[in-house]
Amino acid sequence: MRFLLRKCRGCGRYTLKEVCPECGSPTTSAHPPRYSPEDKYAKYRRMAKLKWGLVDVQAEGKEEG
Repeated sequence: MRFLLRKCRGCGRYTLKEVCPECGSPTTSAHPPRYSPEDKYAKYRRMAKLKWGLVDVQAEGKEEG
């Protein structure tokens, strides 16, 4: 059996379960997605971030410098 570390969406607690034992919220994988230089969808993720007003941490660092 393979155990994957998961993070609660509600309280931020780390667990191995699908549902947080503390607050009952669903959990998601705690690991970031794999990086690929051939990412076909990066352009669309950036456009969605701009559309929905989400801030890109890397872009913030470039503007300040």
